[in-house]
Amino acid sequence: MKKVIKILKILACLLVFVIVWGVFYFYPDKDKVLNFISDNPEKSSIKLILNDTILVEMNPNKQMILASTAKIITAIEYAEQAAKGLINPLELVDLAELEKYYVPKSDGGGHNNWLESIDKNIKKNSVSIKEVARGMMKFSSNANTEWLGEKLGLVNINNRLDSLGVEKHSEISYKVSPLFIGVEEFPHLDKRERAIAVQNLSNEEYIQATNKVHQKLKSNKEYPKDVGLLNLALYLQKNWSDNLPSSTVHEYVEIMKKINSRKYFNSDVQQYLEEILDNNWGSEFNENWVSYSGMKQGATSYVLTKALYVTDKKGNKTELAYFFNDINLLQVTRLQGCMKEFETSIISNKSFREKINLNLGNQ
Repeated sequence: MKKVIKILKILACLLVFVIVWGVFYFYPDKDKVLNFISDNPEKSSIKLILNDTILVEMNPNKQMILASTAKIITAIEYAEQAAKGLINPLELVDLAELEKYYVPKSDGGGHNNWLESIDKNIKKNSVSIKEVARGMMKFSSNANTEWLGEKLGLVNINNRLDSLGVEKHSEISYKVSPLFIGVEEFPHLDKRERAIAVQNLSNEEYIQATNKVHQKLKSNKEYPKDVGLLNLALYLQKNWSDNLPSSTVHEYVEIMKKINSRKYFNSDVQQYLEEILDNNWGSEFNENWVSYSGMKQGATSYVLTKALYVTDKKGNKTELAYFFNDINLLQVTRLQGCMKEFETSIISNKSFREKINLNLGNQ
């Protein structure tokens, strides 16, 4: 009995230790982001501009996986086509069309969270294209992104990179369809062999396979059931993550500058764009500091990225992009929980801006 009690005491102590460690490890702290960048330059890139002056620049031209931050380009194409009358933002979309591209557990709950947020605005099981675009940007719904890729045209979305002057950016393809490439192209291989086979595809072969799967998802709502439920094991997620679009913090800061200037795009495009861009700092901070802003974050189990722009109530303009690649899930979770503190401190705290300039500077 004494031995059992002793073991229980040890387990209780271990539990307390784990809880205390967890609270400390995940507690939001702006310096955790700064320290990680400083300690892991091979996994990080950052560029920070204030009023056209570069305050921080580290690995600005290193091409890194973007995850959902790449959805900014699709958002810009949506705004351009809406302004030109090529699409009607108020046109209704049947939710069943979006459901064709929904894969459970593949977007961190984004699609379902979006549906819950618009529950009272759904009419005859339909929503507007504008609401679909908002779901892509504010809730990061991958299903909405896939549908918009079809509606707007991937060729147009990729051509938008050229019109924006973006030079370093890999091709933007469908977001959901790649999850099925392994079972579509290599049905007789086991999961690990499929992951290797997909990894060995050329970029052209990968895009072709993605487009083929997209057409099957579009035309057959039973397709996911036909090929079997997906097992999103970590090695399969890594495969998917590694093939997402990539670019640099320099390119995305330049895009943020264009939006933040409110002069690069015509007024209609700017309005359509600002309607759907995410701003998740909270009303109190916005009321005290921010005149207008926008942002997009991306994350997988191995990637964390963000690009944002802010104009404060004194007219100061800030543009920031910072990317982390080849990190683990614990690091993603920890850094993600500290991003708000990091960003708000950059915007509102001059001493913290000086600190990150001193620690990181221009490298």
